[in-house]
Amino acid sequence: MAVSVKEASDQILAGVRALEAEHVPLREALGRVLAEDVRSPIEHPPWDNSSMDGYAVRAADVAHASDSAPVTLPVLETVAAGQRPTRALGPNTAIRVMTGAPVPDGTDTVIRVEDTDGGEHRVTIRDARDAGRNVRPRGEDLQVGSLAVARGTVLGAAHIGVLASVGCAPVAVHRRPRVAVLASGDELVDVDQFDLVRSGDRIVSSNSYTLTAAARAAGADVVELGIVADDPAEYARRVQQASGCDLLITSGGVSVGAFDFTKDVLRSLGAELQLWRVRMRPGAPIGFGMLGDMPWLGLPGNPVSAMVTFELFARPLIRKQLGAANIFRGALDVRVREDITLGAPLTHFMRGVVEWERDGAWARLTGPQGSGLLTSMARANALVVVPPDRMVVKAGETLSALLLGDEGLMSSSFDV
Repeated sequence: MAVSVKEASDQILAGVRALEAEHVPLREALGRVLAEDVRSPIEHPPWDNSSMDGYAVRAADVAHASDSAPVTLPVLETVAAGQRPTRALGPNTAIRVMTGAPVPDGTDTVIRVEDTDGGEHRVTIRDARDAGRNVRPRGEDLQVGSLAVARGTVLGAAHIGVLASVGCAPVAVHRRPRVAVLASGDELVDVDQFDLVRSGDRIVSSNSYTLTAAARAAGADVVELGIVADDPAEYARRVQQASGCDLLITSGGVSVGAFDFTKDVLRSLGAELQLWRVRMRPGAPIGFGMLGDMPWLGLPGNPVSAMVTFELFARPLIRKQLGAANIFRGALDVRVREDITLGAPLTHFMRGVVEWERDGAWARLTGPQGSGLLTSMARANALVVVPPDRMVVKAGETLSALLLGDEGLMSSSFDV
């Protein structure tokens, strides 16, 4: 019995857990998922410091400084970043400081150098706009014991910097899942046999490339099992090569044709099959089950169907194994540029291009939506979702779209 897309997702993800943690050097942690909360062992910044190149002073001493009534103060010393002041700041004195340098006790203001004459022994201040400003207090960013980065965070450049600032090196991250990828079909060859494609005898197994690339992009280490012919015995032998992996993804052999024997082979190997069809297009014939402790996802053989079902079901599974807190593509409301008429009451995932206008996000389809038209997927930056109860959608109406990566958020112009 076919289930809804939501039911299929819930069923596939129900038993998935984050993989165990491992420690990696901080410089190699970009894109990995933090396995434990990291709390700061120090105050950060560890001292009151200057946010400007300028002069540490007391606000009361410069509150009325202006071009017409400048204030001149003796400069007691110069403190560079990496140095510490040797004395406190007294009344009607200044200490020259650089950005990031500790400020002396008694400082409540740093006057930027642009509002002074830049003097080294005496400084003339011509503007009081910085009075009470430009001092970053100790512990402003992090207190001792405060949460620096939360578990489940996919580590970006800023997170790496924060972890470095609190001394977290190496860092505990979830292990990358080992994902085995297998394509099946007598008609398939690898790209190095393209002469058979030119002669019209075979087609390239594009799924071997797209699914491998998609799994790597999701954060997995991929074990490529290649292409297997429509031979149950050989198929079983190839599936057994996935032993020790965290996920097996196959493409092809999950429909109802005479040579679609994947279900029987997996059952013969002891698999518990839990799911076989989903009420969606493209990608209705998909399979899911457990082969021992290893999840198996059987994706359709049609190239677009394989990619769409990977996005909806395989990518979240991999990200959950990675320990990510957010595992799904975010949905965005878009207005469509054209009429859409559907032929079946299924959830449709249509390849589209989201474009940003002054009045919001708009989506246009990439052209014909056949499940074998891989170029339509290559042109898309989003999947436009049409629910089963909307067989006709008029231009200008609103639908949801799932953005495929960061490209859908990029622009060719600098509009800030």
